[in-house]
Amino acid sequence: QVQLVESGGGLVQPGGSLRLSCSASGSIFSFDHMGWYRQAPGKQRELVAVITSGGSTSYADASSVRDRFTISRDNAKNTVYLQMHSPKPEDTAVYYCNAARGSARYWGQGTQVTVSS
Repeated sequence: QVQLVESGGGLVQPGGSLRLSCSASGSIFSFDHMGWYRQAPGKQRELVAVITSGGSTSYADASSVRDRFTISRDNAKNTVYLQMHSPKPEDTAVYYCNAARGSARYWGQGTQVTVSS
């Protein structure tokens, strides 16, 4: 049974920084790729960033995420991170960790991020 547990969410001021963590119950080497998604109230869940087992990264183009967020992984800790720099109020959402292995998809329970002064 794969378990993904997100942490690090909370209230952050615009222009601040926040780091989200996603800890997996087993080796993250077993996943083809892992990523972060987010869902704002009244909106569909959307991709934020993805990192492959080889360390390649890709980011959503919306809202300049590429320029402000960084996805990374620590294989020794079985953890994937999302470093958020200069968050904006429109980044407010529940952030979900996702892992893919073949056709299987796994999700964490989500962590709330609120960007407000």
